[in-house]
Amino acid sequence: MLGFVARRLGLMVLTLAGLVVITFLVSNVAPADPAMLAAGPDATPDMVATIRHEYGLDRPLPVQFLRYVAGLAQGRLGRSVVTGHAVTEDLAIFLPATLELVLLGMALAVGFGMPLGMWAAVRRDRAVDHLARVFAVSGMALPEFWIGLLLLLVFSGWLGWLPIGGQLSVADAPPAPITGMVLVDALLRGQFVLFGAALRHAILPAVVISLPALASVVRINRAEMIEVLQSDYITAARAHGVAPARIVSVLALKNAMLPTLAMIGLRFGWMLGSSVLVETVFDWPGIGLYAVNSAASADFKPVMGTTLVIGVLFMLANLLVDIAYGWLDPRVREAGE
Repeated sequence: MLGFVARRLGLMVLTLAGLVVITFLVSNVAPADPAMLAAGPDATPDMVATIRHEYGLDRPLPVQFLRYVAGLAQGRLGRSVVTGHAVTEDLAIFLPATLELVLLGMALAVGFGMPLGMWAAVRRDRAVDHLARVFAVSGMALPEFWIGLLLLLVFSGWLGWLPIGGQLSVADAPPAPITGMVLVDALLRGQFVLFGAALRHAILPAVVISLPALASVVRINRAEMIEVLQSDYITAARAHGVAPARIVSVLALKNAMLPTLAMIGLRFGWMLGSSVLVETVFDWPGIGLYAVNSAASADFKPVMGTTLVIGVLFMLANLLVDIAYGWLDPRVREAGE
């Protein structure tokens, strides 16, 4: 198992190195001049040159890249031209909100997707199966920003049941930070009224960000359960009088879980990436909204930092999935050693 994990860690390091190179090159081929934008429309050429020198933008591209890599090795992601803060400080403020949204969305996707996929497989070609397949197709096909705007129009505009955006209302003060996640911190502090208010704000963005993952889990889990339920060992278990509930929830689910587990890892990364759209629609104060505002100002250091953080979290999630995959299936573990 140690060799399996070491191999995955090596691949993760190589992927991260490639991501660093790509993000640096993409941010430096953009036509906008962040120094000029930071200086303002009335700035003189000397003022722009001063800002460009302060942020090292006047140095050759290879020198900038070496300085960037050296900063990454020390845990530094550069400084935002617009805010003047270190990008790591900004990300430490905005990242917990994104993690809270993504984890809540993943909990919805797994909590509802797996039972629905199992139920559709057991009731194959019946009404619930047809509905599950329609939902799986539409959940992956419909754009998230469109669904978000539609839900805002219905539940916030017409019905008035849920808040229109943000993580908390202006009248509510966030709890004293422990993890930085408002829902978790409100529970840990015993502020249950504040927890309810934060949950109402999180419902719509969590539902929207979970829909593609939920649809994928339903589709994959249904297909795998149908295949497993036709296996010889399932037929033998039925012949020996094993209870149908045990056959589905224990014997069949373990083997059907492997592809579903891989899909969960992939969808976690996609949810981190799609947070840019969802947070923009719902004005959710996470790294996605932070990256959008920075890109609009041609402030590329925060965009690069956000991309790297999302990439690292994506790779860590897939590393955990690979470990769980190897633990569940020894053949995978032995093939990777």
